[in-house]
Amino acid sequence: MFVIVDDREIVTTGYASGFEREGFACLALSPQELPDWVKTASEDDLASIEAFLLGECDERPDFPRMIRSYCDQAPILALDERPSLDQTLELFACGVDDVLRKPVHVREILARVGAIRRRTMAEADNLEIGRIRVFLDGRDPVIAGEVFELPRRERRILEYLARNHGRRVTKTQIYNAVYGLMNEEVDECVVESHVSKLRKKLKDRLGYDPIESKRYIGYMLKAQPLEAPGVQPVRVAEARRVLERV
Repeated sequence: MFVIVDDREIVTTGYASGFEREGFACLALSPQELPDWVKTASEDDLASIEAFLLGECDERPDFPRMIRSYCDQAPILALDERPSLDQTLELFACGVDDVLRKPVHVREILARVGAIRRRTMAEADNLEIGRIRVFLDGRDPVIAGEVFELPRRERRILEYLARNHGRRVTKTQIYNAVYGLMNEEVDECVVESHVSKLRKKLKDRLGYDPIESKRYIGYMLKAQPLEAPGVQPVRVAEARRVLERV
């Protein structure tokens, strides 16, 4: 989820629509709303943030340090409408990770956020879990060696599970990451439907279910079973042959 801050609703609405088209949730806040939201947001909510985008506002120089005191992982980018060397240097001095000159396409923002994460968090541009390779720049995953087209919501869920490989994530965490925190138009239960469809598609391709689900606990992406489906373990096969001789 991306958080965009600007005084003008037309700006936040425009970027929210752009991120939505790329399959990313976006939370639009006014400069007055940002401090209270960051201070009261839960750890799960903050962990779902891909980046903060700071538009033009008087409070912008104070925001990076305030954000860092509560959320030290998500990159902070400034959107600059009046490019000048002095202002660019001032923004970097305030603690932003990058300055983007408007107009800037959402895809460029995604690429720059990915580059920042790779530099600062040792994050690769793709994650490989068993025979599943997930890209973090909007491309479809590669499953069992072939490009596997997925609807954007299912692709985003797979990306989120891959990023949290080895950990369980709740339905709420997935919802926040994919749909956003304040989306009242979509019920949280839609996550179960998306995950169910994703599991079926992956199982058909891989021959096993790579998403482990436990009621009330959450979901976890698994690499692959210890033994390939349909292959009889040697010790079991030998035991059966012994029993057949008796």
